[in-house]
Amino acid sequence: MSLRVPHSEIIERVDSFLRDNLGEPVTMSHLSRVAGVSERTLRAAFHHVVGTSPKQHIIRQRLQAARAALRAAVPGSATVTDIAMSYGFFELGRFAGRYRHTFGEVPSSTLRHDDHGGSHGSLDRRSGHRGELQRDPDRCGNAHGDGDGG
Repeated sequence: MSLRVPHSEIIERVDSFLRDNLGEPVTMSHLSRVAGVSERTLRAAFHHVVGTSPKQHIIRQRLQAARAALRAAVPGSATVTDIAMSYGFFELGRFAGRYRHTFGEVPSSTLRHDDHGGSHGSLDRRSGHRGELQRDPDRCGNAHGDGDGG
């Protein structure tokens, strides 16, 4: 008899792994092994707890990390390209589009610290909150831009 792992614990296991491997390519089968559950259970846990697919969750995590790195960088010492690629975004046009859609500004503005919002961040157009990400069920694709939102 197999013990059922609570959905919240599955998410915690994946998030812990992602914190240490945010810029690395990740497959669903690898995440399911990390979480100790089947891919089906992994997807169900994410939809139940987070409200989105594991891939969309990873994209969100990577966008947030890229934003933090852009904000922390000294303008002129880092580039948007370097930061985007360090978080697994290799299609820079898609990265810039997702970033702008999520945060309401282009990544280069964040790097230049043009947000005029100080440490509070710029207004997220989807949520109306500063610096927070909200679920967008119409968006799909992964950080590599292959269009598989799944």
